[in-house]
Amino acid sequence: MNPKEVAGRKAAELVENGMKVGLGTGSTAYFAIKAIGEKVQAGLSITATATSRQTESLAAECGIPLLPLVEIGDLDLTIDGADEISPELYLIKGGGGALFREKMVAIRSERVVIIGGEGKQVEKLGAFPLPIEVVPFGHQLTAVKLEEMGLNPQLRHADDGAIYLTDNQNFIYDCHVGRIEHPTRLDEQVKLLTGVVETGLFLGIASEAIIGHENGTTSILT
Repeated sequence: MNPKEVAGRKAAELVENGMKVGLGTGSTAYFAIKAIGEKVQAGLSITATATSRQTESLAAECGIPLLPLVEIGDLDLTIDGADEISPELYLIKGGGGALFREKMVAIRSERVVIIGGEGKQVEKLGAFPLPIEVVPFGHQLTAVKLEEMGLNPQLRHADDGAIYLTDNQNFIYDCHVGRIEHPTRLDEQVKLLTGVVETGLFLGIASEAIIGHENGTTSILT
């Protein structure tokens, strides 16, 4: 079985009547959203908010009622994927380009459940490039500062070769950091740079993680 689908469907079981739910972005969140949509079609009554335009479209296709984050208020539950998950439930996110909106939704949530296959588990963050969202104006200067910090930034491009744009019309630098020994310190230092909008380090945000396995079972990290 697809571990992503296993984890996504397990997380969808947590969604209950009357909840306000944050819907993540990416290939694993896709399966959770599809499963939640099935529950809505069967009579479940919820209100949701999306972390990307891609997720908005998928949720609409699934018949899930949506409100903007500013209107929905505090959320009961957010379900989202991650690119890396450490034993402390520290995360790297942003491979799908929605890190800023994902973090905005997550910090408004009472419970944040991260889903993924076992390949997402790491002992230390950093093998996956760390996405950093920056404003386009003067982004080259921001990149110089990231380089001076030893973060090896690379400007993200879309499949057609154009510079990748987030839903906020910003750029992303994927930083090949290597093993991150002090993620909190790194997060704080990068955010001090003028031009940086947000980092893909999600620290102290996740409540738990549901890991899907190929045999169809799940395990829970807390």
